[in-house]
Amino acid sequence: MADETERRRAPNIRDVARLAGVSHQTVSRVLNEHPSIRESTKQRVLDVMAELNYRPNRAARALVTSRSRTIGILASQRSEYGPATMIQAIENAGKDRGYLVSTVNLTATDDAAIRVALDHLMAQAVDGIVIIAPQVRVLNAISLLKLDVPFVTVHLRDGVDQNVIAVDQIAGARVATRHLIELGHRHIYHLAGPQDWIEAESRMRGFLEEMSAHDVATTAPILGDWSSDFGYRAARELLRIRDFTAIFSSNDQMALGLMHAIRDGGLDVPGDISIVGFDDIPEAKHFWPPLTTVRQDFSELGRRAVSRLLDNLGEEGFDEAITLEPQLIVRGSTAPPAF
Repeated sequence: MADETERRRAPNIRDVARLAGVSHQTVSRVLNEHPSIRESTKQRVLDVMAELNYRPNRAARALVTSRSRTIGILASQRSEYGPATMIQAIENAGKDRGYLVSTVNLTATDDAAIRVALDHLMAQAVDGIVIIAPQVRVLNAISLLKLDVPFVTVHLRDGVDQNVIAVDQIAGARVATRHLIELGHRHIYHLAGPQDWIEAESRMRGFLEEMSAHDVATTAPILGDWSSDFGYRAARELLRIRDFTAIFSSNDQMALGLMHAIRDGGLDVPGDISIVGFDDIPEAKHFWPPLTTVRQDFSELGRRAVSRLLDNLGEEGFDEAITLEPQLIVRGSTAPPAF
């Protein structure tokens, strides 16, 4: 029975010290990045920590006694408009409730990089974590790590209905596609995002569902990389065939590249080809023509994520996912097809 209890008990700092052949004070110095620790000793301790799946449990102690009043953000993208806006909203919402916010940006999306990032947050005894990492492999890895602090994600995956508050990406893609169909378009391409991104997959699914619902024939979506350069290159290739009258782009940046290439090809938006984007970045209303797009309220999403996290501290999991409805913003880049 003692052996079974030992196996079930979470490893602690003394377990790490014993296996690494050092004192627990040395392990503590490694955790605190003390400059006096030799590199070989530090590496030995880190290797044992990885072997034991050990993370400093300061957060758990802080929640039992007095909370650290710190929220962590794990982000895989910070430069893009959506994540940057959400991070700012989380920082402001946290401040309003008396919390500091610490953000860690993933340097890569492999398991080791995710563990390093989470360890950094856990070492700060965060009370909870907001995860802004839309890649499927990142969220899968986080699920396997079984975080011992509350967390909330802003990405909705199939089969995952807890700890989530997210914009309904499928609904957004459907309303964008429906807009083009109701204008009379029947030859519509979809420029999708990267295959591993949850939002890209959901928007692709919404496009295909809406096309099917209206019995409109589809072609295989084109997988992009979110950049306007890719949108430009994709449009140049598509114009060689010219068998379409509209494109639904999975984000506004790729839509910008599409519009540029269409103009360079001597055609007009929307006179010859209609374009719909997604996100409603601040510049979208200043594109020429102004871009019809799907608006998701990133600031509201960040604020709601903080509320959901802090209102449920101490609970093992939150109830079913909360979804926010996106809004179609109709501007000048869409019109009926010119038959």
